[in-house]
Amino acid sequence: MRDDERNVQPKHEESDEQEVLKFHFTPVDEPREEDADRNPHAKKTTRVPEVVHALRDAFDENVIWRVETYANEDTVFVDKARIVDVCQFLREEEGFNYFVDLGGVDRFTEDDRYEVFYNLVALERQKRIRLKVRVDEADLEVPSVTDVYRAANWNERECWDMFGIRFEGHPDHRRMYMPEDFEYHPLRKEFPQLGVPGSLPLPPQTPEGELTMDPFAAAHGSKPRKSYDEPQSDVADDEE
Repeated sequence: MRDDERNVQPKHEESDEQEVLKFHFTPVDEPREEDADRNPHAKKTTRVPEVVHALRDAFDENVIWRVETYANEDTVFVDKARIVDVCQFLREEEGFNYFVDLGGVDRFTEDDRYEVFYNLVALERQKRIRLKVRVDEADLEVPSVTDVYRAANWNERECWDMFGIRFEGHPDHRRMYMPEDFEYHPLRKEFPQLGVPGSLPLPPQTPEGELTMDPFAAAHGSKPRKSYDEPQSDVADDEE
């Protein structure tokens, strides 16, 4: 019997106890280069040592300051001040002409709390590469790469909306999902999972009703009125 099977408590109809779900624990090992060919998730398209060498030849170690390889995927860490130059080089010199996506990561660390990652593809070479820049909480600005890849427009707006990282030089720096006057950035680690009560009023059930100030009222101890208990609206339906 596996260790995880021993943790399973059978559920009986007479019992009010909740069943413990089965799980399969997979230990985390340090990545090993010799295991790349046996890794079912490893892709040949993501291993680009020749591109990494070209980047190191074109830029000094202060710009390309770290390279990681995991599951046969190369990730290049770039000085955020030079991210536009690096993207320009990859597009013009190495053929990475397709911008896949961009996103933010909240590492929740004292220094360089945030990351912005960029996934690029060279269509003819059938190769992929990931770039990352570190962003300190005291300086939440990264140069926009929209002049190199127009497709980065919405991704940068989404990253600003969710993490509060501004992209200098963006042509239309607005929030993507939340209202412009929203005070928070929902994907930061300190943002509560149930939201901030009163921060985003929702419309009422009927035109005469009050705004819903707490989208998760029941979770915060109050009982919102059910929709079928709402008073009948005095606003007549539009005539057909």
